This record gives sequence, structure tokens and C-alpha cells, in this order.
Amino acid sequence: MKQYECNICGYVYDEAQGDAGNGIAAGTKFADLPEDWVCPICGASKEDFSEL
Repeated sequence: MKQYECNICGYVYDEAQGDAGNGIAAGTKFADLPEDWVCPICGASKEDFSEL
């Protein structure tokens, strides 16, 4: 699974972990995140993330 880093604050979205705090199950691919999903730390949009 891949990881994606927020270019604004450095938060890393790990597909293997998901984002349980926002209802995103472990194993959810970054591409499958809802379009309105934002960084849980700084609120940046998906477009502000880069693959690690």
C-alpha cells in the first residue's frame, strides 16, 4: 500500500491505516477517498498531497 504526504503540514496518509478519525477504513486507497476529504491536521485538499 502507498503513503501520501500533505505538502502543507507533513501529515502522512497511509493507505494501510486509513483515517479512522474521519471514518476512512484501513486499506482505503488514496484515489478512493471522497473528493471532499481533507487533511485531518490542516484541512488541505487531496490536491495538496504527494505520493511518498
